[in-house]
This record gives sequence, structure tokens and C-alpha cells, in this order.
Amino acid sequence: MSHPSPTQLTRLLNVFGPVLGLLFVIGVFSANPEVRPYFLTGANFKIILTQTVIVAICALGMTLIIVSGGIDLSVGSAVALTSVVGATLIVKGWPVPAVGLMTVLAGAALGLLNGAAVAGLRMMPFIVTLGMMGVARGAAKWMAGNQTVNYPNSPINQIMTLTAPRQLLPLPAGVWVAIALAVVMAVVMRQTVFGRHVFALGANELAAQLSGIRVRLHKLIIYTLAGMFFGMAGLMQLSRLTQGDPTVAIGLELDVIAAVVIGGASLSGGSGSIAGSMIGALIMAVLRNGSNQSGWPTYMQEIIIGIVIILAVAVDRLRQRRAG
Repeated sequence: MSHPSPTQLTRLLNVFGPVLGLLFVIGVFSANPEVRPYFLTGANFKIILTQTVIVAICALGMTLIIVSGGIDLSVGSAVALTSVVGATLIVKGWPVPAVGLMTVLAGAALGLLNGAAVAGLRMMPFIVTLGMMGVARGAAKWMAGNQTVNYPNSPINQIMTLTAPRQLLPLPAGVWVAIALAVVMAVVMRQTVFGRHVFALGANELAAQLSGIRVRLHKLIIYTLAGMFFGMAGLMQLSRLTQGDPTVAIGLELDVIAAVVIGGASLSGGSGSIAGSMIGALIMAVLRNGSNQSGWPTYMQEIIIGIVIILAVAVDRLRQRRAG
């Protein structure tokens, strides 16, 4: 009987590691007899899935960026700005489809700016997106007049509304939107030429360029497409809060990057998966939900999530050493 090789074990760990991590986190909170009756319910899992939507949609864009060897720190600010854009348009009386479209396009515009600086000016993604974090946050506060933008009731609010809150089904429309986008992106990343080029960029940019891949154009497309996902997450944020808040989503980028890295993506680029990132987003939501159910203070949640990020990066480094 043959035993699996170290390479096969590594691949199995990459595939099933995020799933085992999710089961472990659920198991930890379920072990507490005081928390279990509230935690392991359909109503609570509906809340967890709803809370996962924004991080999960952002993680779709972040997976593209990280797999290609980049990074984006402006996610939270982009979500805040696009939600303010959407709320402002509703106040001005724009029809719902136009509001949705313009909110997503506002995110795409931010991504296009990031991509133009990274690809066109050959600037470091870390520096570019760090600057954009401040620019987008400031623009959101300016557009909102440094206050929340309240609007009359809108059909957009229904996207993230919890109906029948005491049971798992029906799930909010936003959950199904996130699942559909994840399925589409999983196919794009694994079954299309564009997806293969994204992996090639992250694995070795010079080799990709010598192979005939138009590196600058692909980077521009990647950041723009990611921006569209951040805009979509901004629309979900708008629906969830039922107002445009320029101070919302501070620190969201850490949750999103953590979700992608926990899901098996390498910060060095060249590896990662949509399914892994979605499970990573679920892990982040379960961690926050379980911490709240357990009555842990906010600072304890932040410490735990920080430790999880460090452990995920440490595991990534070990994987790279073994591969090397």
C-alpha cells in the first residue's frame, strides 16, 4: 500500500486546510455549553452568512490581486465611499438600477486609478493603495458632508434584509449574490486564459512578460475588476446599514486580506483559490460571531484575529520553504 508523498500531503492540506480550520473554529465555540444553544441554530447561521457577504465579495477582488502578486489596502475606504455614492444618488431620486450600477462603477473607478498607478507608473501596490485609503476615505467624508447620508426607504434595503429571523431559510438576496459571484469567479480563475495569466503574473512576472503576457494591461484589468467587487460590497453595506456612512468599514481590509490568506493564498503571489477565500471569509465571520456570543470584549476579538493572520502568514512561509 503506497503512502502519499509530501507534495501530495501539501496539496491535500491546501485544499482541505481551510475547511478543517472552519470546522475547528465552529467546534471551539460549540464546546461551550452556555454558548452552544444559541450558536448552533439556523437563526445564528443565517446571521453569520449575512455578516460574511461584505467580506466575501471583497475577498473575490482581493484574491485576484493577491494571486497576481499585488495587495490593496484601500478596501475599507472604497466600500465607505461607494456606499456614500449610492446613498447620495438615492437622495437625488435616481432609479434603483442606476444607483446599483453607479455604485459598482465608482468602485471600478477607484480600482482603475490604483491599477494605472501600479501598472502605468510602476509604483508599489502597498504605497499606492495606502495613499488611496486616505484619498477615498476623505472623499467619502467630503461627499457626505462629514455625516451620515440618510435616505427614504428604498428597494435596495431589501438586498440584505433578514426575513424570518428565527430560521435559516430564506437567506437574504445578498448571500445568494455573493455565492453566484464566487461560482463565476472560480470558473474564471481556473477555466479561462485570463485566470491562468493571473496565476502566471504572481508566480513570475518576468517569465510571464517573456511568455507574451501583457503584464501592464492585465494589472490594470485586475485592479479595476477588484474595484468593481469593492463597489458591489459597498452596495451591500448600504443595504445593510440603510444609510451611507463615510466612517464605516474601518479595518475591513485586514479581515479581507486575512480571509484570502487563511483560504490558502500566498502573499508572494502565484497561489490561491476562490473557494479557499470564501471559507476564509466564513471563518472570520464565525470568529466574530462566536466571540460576541461568548461575551468576549472587542479588544479580545481584535487580538484573536491578529493572531490568526500571523499564523496564516507563518503557514504560508512554511509552504513556500517546502516548495523551495
